Amino acid sequence: MKFLFALCFIFCFTQTHHAQRSNYELVWSDEFDYNGAVDPEKWHHQTQLPNGQSWYNGEIQHYTDRIENAFVSEGTLKVMAKRETYTNQGVTKDFTSARLNSKFSFTYGKIITKAKLPFGLGTWPAIWMLGKNIIEPGGYFSSTYGTTYWPACGEVDIMEHWGNNQNYISSAIHTPSSYGGTVNVAGRYVSDVSNEFHEYTLEWDEQRMVFSVDNIVHYIYQPGTQNMETWPFDADQYMLFNVALLPEIISTNFTEDAMEVDYIRIYQNNLGTGALEDPTAKPWHPNPTLDNITLVDATDYVGGSARIYAIDGTLMQSFKVSEAFINLDMTPYSSGLYYIVLQFQQYYNTSKVIKL
Repeated sequence: MKFLFALCFIFCFTQTHHAQRSNYELVWSDEFDYNGAVDPEKWHHQTQLPNGQSWYNGEIQHYTDRIENAFVSEGTLKVMAKRETYTNQGVTKDFTSARLNSKFSFTYGKIITKAKLPFGLGTWPAIWMLGKNIIEPGGYFSSTYGTTYWPACGEVDIMEHWGNNQNYISSAIHTPSSYGGTVNVAGRYVSDVSNEFHEYTLEWDEQRMVFSVDNIVHYIYQPGTQNMETWPFDADQYMLFNVALLPEIISTNFTEDAMEVDYIRIYQNNLGTGALEDPTAKPWHPNPTLDNITLVDATDYVGGSARIYAIDGTLMQSFKVSEAFINLDMTPYSSGLYYIVLQFQQYYNTSKVIKL
């Protein structure tokens, strides 16, 4: 689905084109307009203890795949944390919750989540993203796409809230350049986040990430130097919802509380209108190809990104365009039709190539 923006005009223009930025197009969402268990076509329950005993960061809960911990009712998703004795994987804990992975991944876009947060000391709800390439036990994509450990995969915390600092919303970036107690973090106080719904938004493109609550920006991440240390964000990420519990909750009268989500909507730029032929664009050679394919002049896209998609929209490869001459090794790819998308700021350049 992440390739819908290109697919809609590829069949109208068979050569490369520039396109002007237009309105965002909805590419994936969950409106939670049903009842019962979360939609298994859209969500994966991550329950495996990563070290066989506990979760990260001193968390004390089990994440389960039970409907008691994640369910939809009255138009909202409830990610429910509970005080209860529960044994799983040979380990007994006194609290349970849920950690959901989206089965959709994407590169660049606008993510809007409307949510209401749990209250109280020891609660730690989050709306966030991880690189699809992460190696992490029990993660939805890990067994198929996992090649990279955290933080090299990149982590984007759209919204975090700690119950010991009520109403303070934090957003953060974790990369090899700064992680854990990252310096790439900012936030602000928002009115009554545990009793009222607010919109938590991330806008992500090839240059920066902009974080806001109710359309008020509180953080922009835009590193001066972009490399794999500071910007592992030119590849697919996926969404996570969870409510973690920290040890200070033990001494409270907490019994249960939920992060309640009204909707999540992911948008990407719709390039179906305003496409203009670029007569100076250089074609890829040779096309069709058995092995390598070359573009000798990508000057307009230096500093931007390139992505290769299969015919069904699957992202096969993405990388930074660091020089005007691009040579791609197509030998690992199966025979078939592929699309190469170059992007720099608002401009997109799409080509159809054939691997023999």
